[in-house]
Amino acid sequence: MTAVTDEDQGNGTAATGERKEQSPGSPGSPGSPGSLESPGKDVGRWDDGLIARRAAAVDARGDDSGIGDPGTGDSGTGDSRTGDGSADSARPVGSSPGDEDEDDVRPQVEAYGPSGGPLPTRLDALRELVGLSRARLDRDTLAEAGRVLDEAAARQRLSSRHTVVAIAGATGSGKSTLFNALAGAQISDTGLRRPTTSQPIACSWTDGAAGLLDRLAIPGRLRRRPHPGPAAFDEALQGLVLVDLPDHDSAATAHRDQVDRVLALVDAVIWVVDPEKYADAALHERYLRPLAGHAEVTFVVLNQIDRLPGEAADLVLDDLRRLLDEDGMALGEHGEPGATVMSLSALTGDGVPELREMVGRFVQDRTAATRRLSADVDAAAARLRPVYVAEGRPGLGERAREEFTDRLAEAVGAAAAGQAAEREWRRNAGRACGTPWLRLWRWYESRGLPGSLDRMGQALAPPEEESTARQRVEQAVRIVADDASAGLPAPWAQAVREAAFNGAKGLPEALDELAAKAAAGGGSSKGSGGSGRFGTASGRGPATGVALGGRPAKPPRPKWWPAAVLAQVSMTLLQVFGGLWLLGQIVGVLEPGLVVPALIMLAGVVGGPLVEWSCAAAIRGPARRYGQDAERRLREAAAGCGRARVLDPVSAELVRYREVRERYAAVTEFSTTGQ
Repeated sequence: MTAVTDEDQGNGTAATGERKEQSPGSPGSPGSPGSLESPGKDVGRWDDGLIARRAAAVDARGDDSGIGDPGTGDSGTGDSRTGDGSADSARPVGSSPGDEDEDDVRPQVEAYGPSGGPLPTRLDALRELVGLSRARLDRDTLAEAGRVLDEAAARQRLSSRHTVVAIAGATGSGKSTLFNALAGAQISDTGLRRPTTSQPIACSWTDGAAGLLDRLAIPGRLRRRPHPGPAAFDEALQGLVLVDLPDHDSAATAHRDQVDRVLALVDAVIWVVDPEKYADAALHERYLRPLAGHAEVTFVVLNQIDRLPGEAADLVLDDLRRLLDEDGMALGEHGEPGATVMSLSALTGDGVPELREMVGRFVQDRTAATRRLSADVDAAAARLRPVYVAEGRPGLGERAREEFTDRLAEAVGAAAAGQAAEREWRRNAGRACGTPWLRLWRWYESRGLPGSLDRMGQALAPPEEESTARQRVEQAVRIVADDASAGLPAPWAQAVREAAFNGAKGLPEALDELAAKAAAGGGSSKGSGGSGRFGTASGRGPATGVALGGRPAKPPRPKWWPAAVLAQVSMTLLQVFGGLWLLGQIVGVLEPGLVVPALIMLAGVVGGPLVEWSCAAAIRGPARRYGQDAERRLREAAAGCGRARVLDPVSAELVRYREVRERYAAVTEFSTTGQ
């Protein structure tokens, strides 16, 4: 048989919707050697099995809807509409020009269009998943998913009317013999020399497969057409592109590399095993087990059964099925989807017609490419499962948020600040409503003399050390990061921790500053300042404000304080008036009468403490509320700062994880392999 490549197939008539007469003596023309047509007949049908089919004539309406690209006859470059690079029509093999009708005038090649199946949705979800994950996962983790997307896009741009099936096997398994048996001609070399097949050889039953073969990087000199005969004219095989691969266990590394490369691109594969190597560990561990999810596009053929006596072939076939089941490959038995397993002898032809019939039904179904791509998506999703599927329901609940706020409030001393604010309120009330003698004593105490109450209070309640406060903040951040990342896959847990720790770098200083601003809302003080709890300077000059851990702002005065002050002044005046009256009587300036001035002075002496005690009782509730308000302001300041710097970045990472988790669920929702 003389082989003609796809490059040779386009040297005739361009598929422009009109017939062109060939010159006598040209290949495939009437009267040329090997021609099946007599002079004067139409040349738009098979000539000798070596020349590509010509374009079908357009109907009487002159419809030439893009069957070919005018001006070119190359089957690999003609059709710009389909994107496959073929300008050939789809006339059935063996038909005559007079058998054509309108239905036969259709493009031989068409690219994948929008499909209502789940594959486009899964590919879109996988594309979004990869895009959302690039900043969190390394390139190697996403490499397989990216390769699947690239190959899916490349395959969908090519012919949907062709099914590329590779024949793979070990050295001496008889795959080239089976390849020739299916093609009906001696296309691939066979022999005892090993390895016999050194490069992939392709046989295409119909035109328009140039783009697919270019994708497989099969050169034109290794592209064949079936020999005219039953195999070539089999309607079920129209659209089949059969590829004979080198031995997968070849001693030549380049051969094994070619097998791996082509197997990643074909639509289906026929694995040929022999009775000696069907249980070879290299075959099962390197190919069948990793490709178990591709069972629907896999044929496993036990060849050379003519060498087995009696029922040995059935026993070997059963053992082969057992090994495939252990590999995790579903077997297509009893109408269930899965791999096709059968036995035959390519040398004697026993079982070859059955295989040809199965392959024909498989090709005419025209879903092999979709099944292969769907299985590729399943395999990529299975590899990505550890980095997307979490244990349980990870997240940051309200309880964790409240505990984080409580720890920050404890670190900034919100409770102590509230108590200090309450004491300050009471102290101011005592200064305003107390007796002059008590205020004089307090002035003495405020001088800080040895033994004073203020000095003793400072000695009993020293300020918290800066390092301790920082340690409490760091502990709070660490705990909330652990709670948020619990159960997450490792990359996303690491991203959550990094977001929390990066936000906590300036958290102590921010807490000091914001807490001071929050405390400044309660009043004003003259030039308060000093060092904050975390060692940051918080002086505000003449503006209102206090340091976190410093003295709270001066409390506001209630409206009833002036009346209390007036009553206290009145009691003081009564004491002074009664005392002066008594003094005047003693020195003889006034007439004697001790009862009245004594009663007046006693009323002032008793009324002053009574007014002070009444004011102390009246300010107990407002002072407590004022302290609680100061504590709340500091707590809110700490919560707001912690939320902005830690909780919000952590929540953003968790939202991103939920998005990718939803995308991953969309990828695996319509899995055909259960992965």
